[in-house]
Amino acid sequence: MKVDFWQLSRDPAEKVCALIAERVLGSGERLLVVSKDVDQREAISKALWKAGPESFLANGESDEDGADRQPVLLSDKPEPVNGASHVIFADGEFRETSGFARSFLLFDDATVEQARATWRLLDGKDGLERAFFRQDGGKWVKVA
Repeated sequence: MKVDFWQLSRDPAEKVCALIAERVLGSGERLLVVSKDVDQREAISKALWKAGPESFLANGESDEDGADRQPVLLSDKPEPVNGASHVIFADGEFRETSGFARSFLLFDDATVEQARATWRLLDGKDGLERAFFRQDGGKWVKVA
């Protein structure tokens, strides 16, 4: 399993979720976006629907009809009822999970200490690969 830490500086979580979602869906996979903040999930949903001038990223909430068919599912729990292989923790809170090929932890200044603690907690876990990404003028760069 891979866990990517993405430090938000310039772009808000909803924009970064749309960027990651495009890549995940483009590879033929499904995505789960987790946030306990209902307002944040709504903002992410809007950003996904407006992802590009010629495209949109269909999505829905986990408690709605047809949730199992959504390519991008939004939820307050890390339960991939849509069969997602990738998960984004958009609210800066990492949750222990299994069954995902890749996890993305988005964090900002308010959750940076929590992200650092999670990085240390995951250090040395068998079968787990960590990476750290930061924005450099708009481009995402892997720094660790």
